[in-house]
Amino acid sequence: MIAIGLTGVIGSGKSTVAKMLVARGAAYIDADLVGHRSYEEGTFLHQRLIDEFGRGILAENGEIDRRRLGERVFGDPQALERLNAIVWPAMAETIEEDLRGFRLAKVEMAVLEAAVLFEAGWQRLVDEVWAVVASPEVARQRLAAKGVAAEQAEARIRSQINNEARVQNVHVVIENNGNLAELEARVQSLWEALHRRIRV
Repeated sequence: MIAIGLTGVIGSGKSTVAKMLVARGAAYIDADLVGHRSYEEGTFLHQRLIDEFGRGILAENGEIDRRRLGERVFGDPQALERLNAIVWPAMAETIEEDLRGFRLAKVEMAVLEAAVLFEAGWQRLVDEVWAVVASPEVARQRLAAKGVAAEQAEARIRSQINNEARVQNVHVVIENNGNLAELEARVQSLWEALHRRIRV
């Protein structure tokens, strides 16, 4: 099995690329959903986050409210660092379990979509890394089209590793400043190349 780590800044189109790969048969891991699973009520991580950040991060049903948790660490670099130090290793364990399951099921290709792939050190979990890149101007336009306020979009873009730093340690760079048809063609070419490598 070839496991691909798919990353890119917000607005780059990495989720679109992930959907294209899944449509072609790749197994899929969404790091955001892994995060949800990792601190569901009853898990060790659920209690660990309450101990660290207080019961104010809980929703009425006892589950961790991501919005409240985000507000708790937003603007506080030390709190965010503590959060990541708790959550990212636990998520890595879940991702590894999922990848092992795919291998046991004889899956040929799997994709892990993660904006924070490098920040979390998860590149060690995959065979190669693909980065989807778009210019900041294009990313802003896409976020605006989704209704994200300009100030919020700018803050999100600036909070992530920029394109130049992101592509230094990747195997494949997918430029996505054009239209959907151009992106589809690029993904198809990469998919066919993967199949040729698997069957060698």
